[in-house]
Amino acid sequence: MIKRALISVSNKDGIVDFAKGLYDKGVEILSTGGTAKLLRDNGIDVVDVSDYTGHPEMMDGRVKTLHPKIHGAILALRDNPDHMKAAEEHSIGMIDLVAVNLYPFEETVQKQGVALEDAVEQIDIGGPSMLRSAAKNFRFVTVVTSPADYAPILKEIQDNGDTSEETRRRLAEKVFERTAEYDSAIANYLTGGKTKHIVVQKISDLRYGENPHQKAGFYKEYNHAGQACIPNAEVLQGKELSYNNIMDADGALSLVREFDKPCVAFIKHSNPCGIAVSKNINDAFINAYEGDPKSAFGGVIAFNRTCTADLAEIITGKFFEIVLAPDFEPDAIETFKKKPNLRVLRLGDIKPEEAGETYRKVSGGLLVQDLDVKRITRENLKVVTKRAPTDQEIEDLLFGWHVVKHVKSNAIVFAKNGMTVGIGAGQMSRVDAVELAIKKSLNREDGSVMASDAFFPFPDSVERAAERKITAIIQPGGSIKDDEVIAAADKAGIVMVLTGTRAFLH
Repeated sequence: MIKRALISVSNKDGIVDFAKGLYDKGVEILSTGGTAKLLRDNGIDVVDVSDYTGHPEMMDGRVKTLHPKIHGAILALRDNPDHMKAAEEHSIGMIDLVAVNLYPFEETVQKQGVALEDAVEQIDIGGPSMLRSAAKNFRFVTVVTSPADYAPILKEIQDNGDTSEETRRRLAEKVFERTAEYDSAIANYLTGGKTKHIVVQKISDLRYGENPHQKAGFYKEYNHAGQACIPNAEVLQGKELSYNNIMDADGALSLVREFDKPCVAFIKHSNPCGIAVSKNINDAFINAYEGDPKSAFGGVIAFNRTCTADLAEIITGKFFEIVLAPDFEPDAIETFKKKPNLRVLRLGDIKPEEAGETYRKVSGGLLVQDLDVKRITRENLKVVTKRAPTDQEIEDLLFGWHVVKHVKSNAIVFAKNGMTVGIGAGQMSRVDAVELAIKKSLNREDGSVMASDAFFPFPDSVERAAERKITAIIQPGGSIKDDEVIAAADKAGIVMVLTGTRAFLH
């Protein structure tokens, strides 16, 4: 039975209702500082921890719960006679429930320009200690660290007077997950990247990895709550997501994030095969599909706007693996039920990618880099040819650039009027990527622009583009043969603009 609870929280969401429920059940409540004041202000009698231990809080509240009468009351094994005898001798009354959450260290260090002393002040000491003590003794102690658990735990106590051992074990697991995450954040911050602690939580096992003989699992990071991402997606219907499905869906989402206008992207094997922006999502869909209908078959479709019922009718008439969007019209959801194996993912509001890091395992180590969230705008473009681009060319050049970022290198994109007409992906030479884009364009490249994810080492790609009547080229620049490349563009009457930024994707 739960007779005494210790409640001390930084995040006070829901704590009054939780404490009131315990209090009404006859549970004595110990508390500290601001939590104790809040509970008293709401009519809940509270025993100050300092009165319980017989020692005052000191050093600006840094020392208050680190006391044998607290940790002994939490850690004592109720079925161990020696423990209970020691508790009686030292007047230690048992604490049966601990509700604690931690100082907001992660939120503090994410603030721009936070001072070291301010960050260090948010390193919680007593909180993790109490949580770990309670979690270690889960056979007898209920420990709650997340406001999301207050309601179900309170109901279980109201119904049974206590929680089950199964519940306590589950809550203990959550504590060690949380304290590992918290300690990792502190270590990462204080070492300045000299060590890298990554804590993720399993969502599910997968049937297999890239191939059937490889085991795989799907995990999510702790700091992405509420963000539009595949781990947070609401799966409305369809078969279980596979490893390759998740990779493709994530790539598709990353691409449509790039655009403020209504955008649709078709992805196949982690590469875009058709992308378009337009004044409305229906037109964007049609143009994106026309980018490469053959490759779009069996792929992933991503929207950055609500998917309409009209589009759902078109989609169900063809074969695709996944459809993902911020939301779906109700009739669209009904239409998709005609294809029960089609995976339909609702993501919520899709915003531009925020700064963060990417990780890639290599044998014996890990590569870590910043996400490529740099956006090139008109102001970043340097015109290096005699002819300057028209407004339409600039619009298409920027569109092509934000697509080519998401194509595996070496990468070339042909774009015209806000849609891709040819994509050359993953070639060992840049001119081969141009040739592939030409092949994919099916003679539609006349009058389009060309985007290259890296510089041209020779003029050959520009000369080939001129033969296909490409009107403008966007590329980073930086080759030792830039002068020859620019001269080839001038000779052909092609506009060339430089971004000064490379966009490799391996």
